[in-house]
Amino acid sequence: MLFKLFKFIIVGFSGLFVDFGLTFLCKEKLSFNKYISNSIGFTFAAISNYFLNRIWTFKSQNPEIMLEFSSFFFVCLIGLLINNSILWLFHERLKVQFYFAKFGAIVVTTLWNFFANYYFTFS
Repeated sequence: MLFKLFKFIIVGFSGLFVDFGLTFLCKEKLSFNKYISNSIGFTFAAISNYFLNRIWTFKSQNPEIMLEFSSFFFVCLIGLLINNSILWLFHERLKVQFYFAKFGAIVVTTLWNFFANYYFTFS
């Protein structure tokens, strides 16, 4: 399991670039609401992470790709709620700079996503 967590984290770093890149684009350049921007970045990162984790981390052979993706995305939606809650808490209430708060939220959400996907989606 530890090796899979390591691979999951590597995939997560690629998602981190997708997430932060799209969040920055939507928030700073397109002037979207910060939570909508965060949700867009998070969603696109989750989609790319699904395919990388399916192929590389978990080596899934499940022929029911849409069902598996739905499970993965459901886990990610819960992760998004966790992510936005932590982001709100640290940024709005504790006044931590937005992108630092986002990074902290990603760390917590990554743990949730790994264990939920390990035991639920790719079990």
